[in-house]
Amino acid sequence: MSYLDRVQQATQMSRRGFVATTAAATAALAATSLAGCSTNKVEKTEEAAVTTGSDGRDIISGEWKAAACWHNCGGRCVNKVLVKDGVVVRQKTDDSHEDSADYPQQRSCLRGHAQRKQVFAADRLKYPMKRKNWSPDNPNGDLRGIDEWERISWDEAYKYIADGLQKAKEQYGNRSILLLKGWNSELTRTLGLFGGFTNFWDTNSYGSWDKCPNIIGFNVNKTPDQTINDRYDLRNCETIVMMAMNPAWSAAGSQMLNYLEAKKAGAKFIYIDPMYCESAAALDAEWLPIRPATDMPFMFGLAYAMLEQDDKEGIIDWDFLNKCTVGFDADHMPADAKDNKNFKDYVMGTYDGTPKTPEWASEICGIEADAIRKLAVTMGKKNKVAFLSSAANARVNNVDSLPQLVMTIGAMGGHMGKSGHMTGTTMHCTSGNGGYALVTNGKDGLPKIENPVDDAINGNEIWDAILNGHYKFTGTGHYDPAEQRDIDIHVIYSNGGNKLQTNVGMAKGIEAFRKVDMVVSHAQFYTTSARYSDIVLPISTEWERAHGLIGGNLVHKSNREMVQAYERIIDPLFESKSDQDIACELGEKLGLKKEDIYPFDAEQQFFNVLTSMKVIDADGKTEKNAVKVTDDDIKALGVDGSAQDGELEYTELMKRGVYQVERHVGDNYGYIALEDFCKDPEKNPVDTPSGKLEIYSQSWADMVNAIGWSTIEPIPTYIPVANGYESSFADWGSKTPGEYPLQVINPHYLRRAHTAFDNVSWLREAWTNPVFISREDAAAAGIADGDTVLLTSPVGKCVRPATVTARVRPGVVALPHGAWVQVDEETGIDQAGADNYLIAQTPTGAAVSGYNSALCKIEKYTGTALGADADLPARMPLKDGE
Repeated sequence: MSYLDRVQQATQMSRRGFVATTAAATAALAATSLAGCSTNKVEKTEEAAVTTGSDGRDIISGEWKAAACWHNCGGRCVNKVLVKDGVVVRQKTDDSHEDSADYPQQRSCLRGHAQRKQVFAADRLKYPMKRKNWSPDNPNGDLRGIDEWERISWDEAYKYIADGLQKAKEQYGNRSILLLKGWNSELTRTLGLFGGFTNFWDTNSYGSWDKCPNIIGFNVNKTPDQTINDRYDLRNCETIVMMAMNPAWSAAGSQMLNYLEAKKAGAKFIYIDPMYCESAAALDAEWLPIRPATDMPFMFGLAYAMLEQDDKEGIIDWDFLNKCTVGFDADHMPADAKDNKNFKDYVMGTYDGTPKTPEWASEICGIEADAIRKLAVTMGKKNKVAFLSSAANARVNNVDSLPQLVMTIGAMGGHMGKSGHMTGTTMHCTSGNGGYALVTNGKDGLPKIENPVDDAINGNEIWDAILNGHYKFTGTGHYDPAEQRDIDIHVIYSNGGNKLQTNVGMAKGIEAFRKVDMVVSHAQFYTTSARYSDIVLPISTEWERAHGLIGGNLVHKSNREMVQAYERIIDPLFESKSDQDIACELGEKLGLKKEDIYPFDAEQQFFNVLTSMKVIDADGKTEKNAVKVTDDDIKALGVDGSAQDGELEYTELMKRGVYQVERHVGDNYGYIALEDFCKDPEKNPVDTPSGKLEIYSQSWADMVNAIGWSTIEPIPTYIPVANGYESSFADWGSKTPGEYPLQVINPHYLRRAHTAFDNVSWLREAWTNPVFISREDAAAAGIADGDTVLLTSPVGKCVRPATVTARVRPGVVALPHGAWVQVDEETGIDQAGADNYLIAQTPTGAAVSGYNSALCKIEKYTGTALGADADLPARMPLKDGE
């Protein structure tokens, strides 16, 4: 019985009645069209599954199951669904325990609440498709993105793909196969056994925090976002300075609670960002409206003001600087220094004749000099300060030493290693809650498969490499001395990540996609990568896959106190398959053995992770088995293994949907970052040549300069940002505006988790995706609130409705991140407002992608005004003849 048949049965509706109330159901039931099941079927099912009791309250029968909330949103919270006769009829979030600030429920946000609208969406891809005018011998690449599609079988799809891969391997070698895999690893196994592939790499969300902290010693266990204390100690801070942070939007889940509790405890907040956001408003923060990509000159001005104020009041913690750092002044240089330049003399203007005064900084960053001096006093050693930053200001060209400068400012006030004092980056799932994971996932037991090809192309060069045939190879670890290489890409295989959408230079990326012989994408929807492909394979959602666990490490997983557990909710809809199944089945077409690709199935992998999951005991030190597993559990899962004792029974874990460590004030799980090092740096050195925090880092400068895109100094210095504020002037000295006078930032947006959910109708209605523009800039351009406006950058154009606001500083437009590009082929204008369509590939320094360093001009659009995104039809591939 099909899923839609079960919906009909569960709702006790006739087929005629069901079809009449669900506009797209006919096509889905017949499974002969790309239309799909109705967007309303869950609601209709929900209504019919509810009966009314004698007291007038709803009675719902069925079984609640823990469901995955798997997207990279910063929260990844608990989702539960009510299943009746195999049909999802309701959804709820965490209710595993009573909610409190100390032991919060892991409640899902509006995106989690809309998860079923994604899983059961009308625009799910339902079966393999081939672009009509593509053939192995005649790709017709110029038609990618505009061609019609035709349905094919899985066997046909696998044959096309296998033949294309074999042809590329035989004629051009495995280096000609580019795998754009995002975080997915499935096809790395298949293509690794097939002889290898060219890899893609990027600094992603971390920007310059990706590598710099590991070299200068500003990390814990090679994790840069662990240099802040845990959420309980955040409550001990007197002042919390937040740079480029908006956890209410970009770290949804319980993270915002950490800051609200600090506010309740008496902390004052200072917010430094071009846009006054929901987080700042909720925390009643003082707003310092900085220009985008100018955080480094701002911090130089802050350092100068602290030195200035130290002469009057002694606000700098010289004991900390002298004991724990090298390179701040001439008397404390590291042994490997190749010159005598130190940070203090640079700030005072000794080397370039330009003191980095607050007035100098203000001209660039836009924050008043007096406000910088006021903050300098607050940053003094006698005050308990958290100096925090997300990585948004590090996703900028030419800010390779920004983490080094953040570290330096914090060190000047001694804001490290003790209660109420902390410095560093904090974002995503770790926002406001540093520390080691209290509950950790285990290992899946899969043997690693190496990639015989060592080529790896950085995101700032990837499209040019495809188009022009050469790139800068910087090693498999990505930061080795550069080697210029030729490359000849003929196949692009997109296995997760939607990199055409999420990488910089999208307009050039479309051109690159249209150049090669074959493009393959795995997709649940008609995403940007799928749209510009030749063959699209429909993949299942996590609700349709094996049991799973999310969490257990602090990078792109969940907060330190919990691991999310989930089970399969429904069988795969339509003809969708998991990425693992595709990897195995395609591998067999390539002559590989399934057992070599995946020696055991996803359920066995889950069991292996489950039984090697660990939790820290109440003493804060002892590691124990997290989950108790019985022989009956093993039998029910159908896996091989042995029973074991653990802290929480497996059945209870799946009932709760979460393993969460209960916390309370004064427990043994507290965390003070760098505490041991700061107390005794000689006994507990950090991982640098000097054993100390390196304000002067010869290693960092040598590494970046050996890459060869641009050079830096061993100490942080100001380098004008490519496509930054100074670049917006035709002449900086006279402040003559250039052709592109406005700076573009790309805030995360609650309609989406990066690009996921952008097609969900509920979220489109709730979050309209405008471009935010200041009142001053709108008035100058004759733009009124709601007008459709044209944004033009040096590399692309897009249109959006304008929201005129006082919450964005003049000279800045905020274009929310992640909209699915919709290019008008005649005009070249994107109708969706895709941020990366306006951003250029600009390789600099340590290969940071400059998502927040872009320029544009804005004007009232003279074409047809845009309607609401929620009124647009579902984005779906056109079938032959439509």
